Amino acid sequence: MKKLISILIFSAVLFCSPSCKKDSADSSSGNSIGTDPSPMGAAGTTVSSSSAPIAGVSDLNAIVTSLANGVSSYSGSGVVTNATIKNILANFPQFTISGDNVSVTDFQFRQTLGGIECLNSIGPGIIVNYNSSVGATYTVGTTGRTRTVVAKSTDDDYSYGMLLIKVVQVEEPTPSLKSVGVSKVTYWANHKFGLVGVQYNFTDGTTAKFPVYCSTSNSK
Repeated sequence: MKKLISILIFSAVLFCSPSCKKDSADSSSGNSIGTDPSPMGAAGTTVSSSSAPIAGVSDLNAIVTSLANGVSSYSGSGVVTNATIKNILANFPQFTISGDNVSVTDFQFRQTLGGIECLNSIGPGIIVNYNSSVGATYTVGTTGRTRTVVAKSTDDDYSYGMLLIKVVQVEEPTPSLKSVGVSKVTYWANHKFGLVGVQYNFTDGTTAKFPVYCSTSNSK
């Protein structure tokens, strides 16, 4: 089994699902992403993944449809030919499935120069604070889940397109989602390029990793 739709597009979508009202992050761990807005959250910004099919998923694209009070609303779509992944997504009513075409609307994030925060009810909270140290944790709303910084580059060692960049790696075990086949999600993020990769680990031992490309970036 390989993956469901990823990236800031469908990326944290399953875990920061747009099912109900938005919720603010719990910053009880002392982490904050600040308030200076990132250009990556501006209306019209597009997000995509690899052009090559990954685990039966292709043509992943999303766009920021609006920006209000620092909150970016995204709509995304993709083509899913993998029956297992399609069945996983069918468990979540916010996804519209028509044949192999899957779409989702109005999932919300706050992006600042300091990091990325999910603002939807299933997985609200900080996804990454670029300044976090290894061992920092981010509470995922009231889900009982925790995102943990497990690695942080000191050298340019992460392959991103034609570049090597520094990244913060964040892991989120998802015990509550094992019933739909997902055991863990891992995020990689960079202070300039934002979310650059998302990987899902499935309960059958397989994984699928999606690169994330944004049409804009932070200036530094």
